[in-house]
Amino acid sequence: MLEIKCPHCGLRSQNEFSYGGDSNTKRPELGKEVSDKDWDNFIYLRDNPRGKHSELWHHVAGCRQWFKVLRDTSTHEIFKTAKLTEEL
Repeated sequence: MLEIKCPHCGLRSQNEFSYGGDSNTKRPELGKEVSDKDWDNFIYLRDNPRGKHSELWHHVAGCRQWFKVLRDTSTHEIFKTAKLTEEL
């Protein structure tokens, strides 16, 4: 079983967390016109990298905070976790 270190609560079981996607994906800017094609690309077109990758995770069964995780997608090894305001 994978254990994830929440930067707010400490080491916990993966069952307490929910994967939130790529932490580098930028949402279209609020208040600006976005074409249907650009919106579809934002929602559906995602990279599926192999190796070290920066991700968002949500501690749903704990503090309910979002945070960043640097994880190897092929081995699931977690190198570092950080609050959203911190660098990985």
